[in-house]
Amino acid sequence: MQQEIRFATFNVCNLSQPGAKLYDNLAPLTEAGYEAKVAWTAQQLDQLDADVIGLQEIFSLDALRDVLAHSERYRHATLAGFEPPADPATGLPRVTPELALISRLPLAAPAQAYIMFPDGVALPDGSRDADRFARAPLHAQIVLPDERIVDVIVVHLKSKRPDYQQGDSGDAPMLHAQANLRSLIRRGTEAVALRALLSAMDKAIRRPRIVLGDFNDTVDAVTTHIVMGAGAACEPGEELHGQLFDCRQIQSGRERRRDAGYTIAHEGRHATIDHVLVSEEFNPASHHAIGEVVDVSYLNQHLIDATPAASDHGQVLATLRLY
Repeated sequence: MQQEIRFATFNVCNLSQPGAKLYDNLAPLTEAGYEAKVAWTAQQLDQLDADVIGLQEIFSLDALRDVLAHSERYRHATLAGFEPPADPATGLPRVTPELALISRLPLAAPAQAYIMFPDGVALPDGSRDADRFARAPLHAQIVLPDERIVDVIVVHLKSKRPDYQQGDSGDAPMLHAQANLRSLIRRGTEAVALRALLSAMDKAIRRPRIVLGDFNDTVDAVTTHIVMGAGAACEPGEELHGQLFDCRQIQSGRERRRDAGYTIAHEGRHATIDHVLVSEEFNPASHHAIGEVVDVSYLNQHLIDATPAASDHGQVLATLRLY
């Protein structure tokens, strides 16, 4: 019997405890602001109604637990997350956004965070945290209703925000260009590191995989294509092995929608930088397919309404039908 399973990605935008200082240019949440943020996020989760949701910008797992307690559909869901180690210099918790996953399906094993880059991948000498992800990808093994296991990896690559560093000096346009280049190099290196992790998984065991999250670039960007493994040479008959595919591009059953498919809106411009990517097991073109993508939808009305407690990202919801 065919069964549908729903996967979603949700950048919640700075979910933290009230009073926590996150950025110099961002005021901490007040108690009232926190309550509104928790209520809106819980409502959005319930609207998604996905079996598995990958989340980004989680500054506090306790705040996320509060969100789940306020939801109707996820009060008893499994929460997988990563608490970063304390700063070795200060002993205080690192104030960095992390990733989390909530699932109404069981996990086959405890979730794993990949802090360090794989061997052979590193940022240029002198870069900050040259040997590690800024936001550690989170890997969970989800048990499907038919007992098969699917790997779900939640990601959040570096944004396009210029990366200025202490000691920068000189001509302002050149400083801005160099700061943009640092961001691009960071995002590109993280994409290569993620591709290396995925390739290692493919060699270790062949099974369905879903990579979802905030890629901070469009699906046709070079960095996204690196993660997807597009264009790699393969053995005859295995051309799709190891590759990932954008759910919207391979969904079946109807014409793709070309209107409301965006997850960010800025100064009148719209783009999709949050993606749900699937392995060949969900691509009907593969003889290894165990299912197909039957629908992809975007929850982005809040980007128009501009509610203060809302996220600045839309959510992507992909429905897969298992054979």
